Amino acid sequence: MSKITAPKIRSMKGQRIVCVTAYDYPTALVADAAGVDVVLVGDSLGNVVLGYPNTLPVSLEEMIHHTSAAARGCENALLVADMPFGSYQASVSDAVSSAIELVKAGAEAVKLEGPYTEAIEEIVRAGIPVMGHVGMTPQSVNAFGGFRVQGRGNQADAVSAAAKAVANAGAFSMVLEMIPAVVAKRITDEVPVPTIGIGAGSDCDGEVQVLHDILGLLPGEMFKHTKRYSEGRDLMVNAVKQYADDVRNCKFPTDDNTF
Repeated sequence: MSKITAPKIRSMKGQRIVCVTAYDYPTALVADAAGVDVVLVGDSLGNVVLGYPNTLPVSLEEMIHHTSAAARGCENALLVADMPFGSYQASVSDAVSSAIELVKAGAEAVKLEGPYTEAIEEIVRAGIPVMGHVGMTPQSVNAFGGFRVQGRGNQADAVSAAAKAVANAGAFSMVLEMIPAVVAKRITDEVPVPTIGIGAGSDCDGEVQVLHDILGLLPGEMFKHTKRYSEGRDLMVNAVKQYADDVRNCKFPTDDNTF
């Protein structure tokens, strides 16, 4: 499998692009071995891996740390790193500097939320590919009053305009999150770059999901926009239980495990 690049993803408009999150070396190895097109080191690591209530507390330093780890396990897929809250909103110069730090850590592209067109333009000017993100942008959860579908009714035009602005600013692709399928189709038809949906229907050019969700690694109810493909948490808990039983019953270690 040849290395996937941002221009390659840009050329896949009209095809099906597979993207999953990975936050460290082992999960990046899994995603890459599965043959996905894009590995996203998402700031969702805040709530998925670090136990934060949402993505807002995630720092640039934490993103750099996890990006560096995931990069070491990602050989073929394009590695994209999220720019966390506070790393690009204050100024364009902050945005460029933050993007540069993520690339130095191993990212091959960065993703930022919302129509920050000047920041996108300048990051691209610095030679760094940018993936956009419109619709439900989790870093704006307080402004939205929670995790709510965006683009319904008279909001549709605003979401569509944001998507076009992001594409015009030079993004090579964009995530469409939690917007009505009909609006996602409209945007996909109108913008020249691939759209990657999550909770946005099947008419996008691709799909992104959190690896821990599709593997069933976390307890609790699943989000409507995802699907569990494995009961990974149960498998892991049962394996550790078997190990614990073997230790307590003197079945492990055996002579085979002894030097």
